Amino acid sequence: MNAATMRRANARSLLRLSLLALAMFGFGFTLVPLYDVFCDLTGLNRDAAQALANNTQVDYGRSVRIELLATVQDGARVRFSAPRQPVDVHPGELVRLDYQLENLSDRELVGHAVPSYGPAAAAEYFQKIDCFCFREQRLAPGETLRLPVMFVLDRAVPCDMNVATLSYTFFARGEGS
Repeated sequence: MNAATMRRANARSLLRLSLLALAMFGFGFTLVPLYDVFCDLTGLNRDAAQALANNTQVDYGRSVRIELLATVQDGARVRFSAPRQPVDVHPGELVRLDYQLENLSDRELVGHAVPSYGPAAAAEYFQKIDCFCFREQRLAPGETLRLPVMFVLDRAVPCDMNVATLSYTFFARGEGS
């Protein structure tokens, strides 16, 4: 084989290898959307919120009053508020509530909320599907955010627990970042 033939063979091999790499990249890039379509068509692997939304295991025979509180770290220039009224929740029921956070300063504010429960034993019965406490909050000067929390109160909640408190404290990490 002469040098020119060898170069042509190498060029063809390189072209095939490049096309194969491009095809593999394209397949990997489309895999997630294809998987989502597959799951939508077959009903497989629904997320937790979807599964709980279809929950038929709600105990309508009893309810627990959930009192809602919101506090801020001393010195934080924010207004943080909970929904005004307590909510009566049936064990097993999917609940969505919205807290509100407003930046009262003239600078960007970054921080996060930390939950607490009363009585302390109530914590194990709150199954959070989505919560603003899972993520850092970033607010522009004067910005107001609506902060959703979605949870299910476990059906195993003791019958003598008629009232529980869900409280969040907002801690500002600092202004600007």
